[in-house]
Amino acid sequence: MASSAMISLASPSPSLSLKDKLKPKLKLGASVNQTSLFFKDSVKTKLFTRTTMAVAADVSRFENITMAPPDPILGVSEAFRADTHEMKLNLGVGAYRTEDLQPYVLNVVKKAENLMLERGENKEYLPIEGLAAFNKVTAELLFGAENSVILQHRVATVQGLSGTGSLRLAAALIERYFPGAKVIISSPTWGNHKNIFNDARVPWSEYRYYDPNTVGLDFDGMIADVKAAPEGSFVLLHGCAHNPTGIDPTPEQWKIIADVIQEKKHIPFFDVAYQGFASGSLDEDASSVRLFADRGMEILVAQSYSKNLGLYAERIGAINVVCSTADTAARVKSQLKRLARPMYSNPPVHGARIVSNVVGNPELFREWKEEMELMAGRIKSVRQKLYDSLCAKDKSGKDWSFILQQIGMFSFTGLNKAQSENMTNKWHVYMTKDGRISLAGLSSAKCEYLADAIVDSYHNVS
Repeated sequence: MASSAMISLASPSPSLSLKDKLKPKLKLGASVNQTSLFFKDSVKTKLFTRTTMAVAADVSRFENITMAPPDPILGVSEAFRADTHEMKLNLGVGAYRTEDLQPYVLNVVKKAENLMLERGENKEYLPIEGLAAFNKVTAELLFGAENSVILQHRVATVQGLSGTGSLRLAAALIERYFPGAKVIISSPTWGNHKNIFNDARVPWSEYRYYDPNTVGLDFDGMIADVKAAPEGSFVLLHGCAHNPTGIDPTPEQWKIIADVIQEKKHIPFFDVAYQGFASGSLDEDASSVRLFADRGMEILVAQSYSKNLGLYAERIGAINVVCSTADTAARVKSQLKRLARPMYSNPPVHGARIVSNVVGNPELFREWKEEMELMAGRIKSVRQKLYDSLCAKDKSGKDWSFILQQIGMFSFTGLNKAQSENMTNKWHVYMTKDGRISLAGLSSAKCEYLADAIVDSYHNVS
């Protein structure tokens, strides 16, 4: 038995790998490369076949997805960050900056956040429609607390993911309950409007708005196109501080627009992103929306607090639907919640609590209005200085007064694509290719530099 055991132990192991079996055949002192070559020559062809097939099977299922183009607005900031020129200016993204061109957190926002910490508020899920206190104050801020639409409970308000998310929720409502209805939007408009309606599969077309000859409002063209739209269309309107042009209708023109929309049985759809930030007055900037509501019209209004409270990253806003009765508003709200549930389930709480604390507290509300006036005032100040600098540097006699007639964060310079590219390539001024600049990214100290860039681009680039 001892002999048998010894024989068994001396037997070669059946578990040796192919490479181990080949080792005795290798020459002593062979290099790593020689070993590899010997091993490759010794392997059967079918092993190579199997290896090739395995590689082919690993080709990505996403191979046909192409690279998306950079966002025309957010891509500007990426290019700006890569530039090292000392005079560079980022006038692309609409985000408020101080005179030192630094991001600004409102003092009243800090106070509201301190209140939240003192109360020890939790991070539980909000209901689908959002924070009740937020929905209450945001509708009252928009329409006025004593407005009949508020007192009669005719507004369906649902907290949304800032202005973009609120618009997207409204677009989903249109697609589901107004199949085939068209949205008509201004030409030009905020770049994301078309994306939102495209992704929601809501058809859209444009109405005339900007007149390049006057760098002003093409009011006659706008009215003609609204009249020509199919009855029952949704007319997308900028409540104040039109983006990108900064050109708003006058109060008298707003009344005519309301007349035509009523006559054609259209549904007004407002995008309100700058209430209080445009003129410095919350009531003045909401006057267009209130005009339509006071006429008893059913309207949609998307709101954002990114600009007026500086809550860009909090993604806080709302969609409001003004209905003819309280019962209708309740049903509309139920369907907005139904649409939101599979889209994002429920909204974030932090920004909602900031808004409800600021708007719902008389002392903080007063402080907020003062800070908004300061921010709006800084924008007006650099707008005036830019105009003065343009007039001083341009001896051609060109009328630059449209700069002063525009309102809000943006100014449409009238520069074409080639001229806008010259602004970036030669002068390191980053802006969108349609000629829009954000005055929020401009300081008084750089107004003359910007004026030099605009005058050069306007006169020397065709």
